[in-house]
Amino acid sequence: MRIVVAAVGRLKQGPERELAARYHKLATTAGRAAGISGFDVVEIRESRASDPARRMIEESIAIANVIPDDAAMVILDERGESVTSASFAGHLQGWRADNKAAVAFIVGGHDGLAPSLRDKAVLGIAFGAATWPHRLARIMLMEQIYRAITILSGHPYHRS
Repeated sequence: MRIVVAAVGRLKQGPERELAARYHKLATTAGRAAGISGFDVVEIRESRASDPARRMIEESIAIANVIPDDAAMVILDERGESVTSASFAGHLQGWRADNKAAVAFIVGGHDGLAPSLRDKAVLGIAFGAATWPHRLARIMLMEQIYRAITILSGHPYHRS
């Protein structure tokens, strides 16, 4: 199974980019033992449209173009469910058991995602009730992917 993170916007050079790269490298290395064949991060260019609805549609189209066919789509959404690390790992395990070729995690732009893309998601997750900057949400997602992979590969989990 392949993992794809599609995120609107680009992390600039600095600590956020370095931390995201660190989790990406750790997850890629650990993923081999957990049946993860690849882990791609695709940064989607922010739309320059002046109308928020138009920006949302343009960004959603760009995201849809990088999602692998038959991927389980997961969106980061403030209205999504709050999941534990163990249940996050359980979702990955379930998609792997269902022989999903890929799981795509989507971090939309500031205007959100078009309903046509949102409706295709099998899961919406939130990192608590607080509002997080997109760059931090992306780093938290990368960390949770890494943590889920270590759980699936049998590493002792600190809460078990």
